[in-house]
Amino acid sequence: MKDDRVYLFHIRECLGRITQYTVPGRDRFLSDTLIQDGVIRNLQTLAESSQRLSDVLKLGHQEVDWRNIAGFRNVIVHDYLGIDVEQIWDIVEQDLPKLRSAVDSMIIKLGDPQL
Repeated sequence: MKDDRVYLFHIRECLGRITQYTVPGRDRFLSDTLIQDGVIRNLQTLAESSQRLSDVLKLGHQEVDWRNIAGFRNVIVHDYLGIDVEQIWDIVEQDLPKLRSAVDSMIIKLGDPQL
């Protein structure tokens, strides 16, 4: 098993890419399939990395809905025709800032304050 920090840094990297891709805003996101694809791919990768985090870390950070993140990954992978880009935008806007904050906090607690 790899160190949780490896996966946390990877999650943070995905969050950074999503932020970068969505700078142009909601209307651009909803009209540009290239941006949608980049965001969805990074959400999938982020969710996959979250599943590889240790149970100890997850239990210590129950403010993050780990189960929903895993479930969302399954939707993206297996029900890709049912993806609602409006819902993806809501996740980007409402949920990811909280996740970023939690991930940064976890990295600090694990002893790597390089943010």
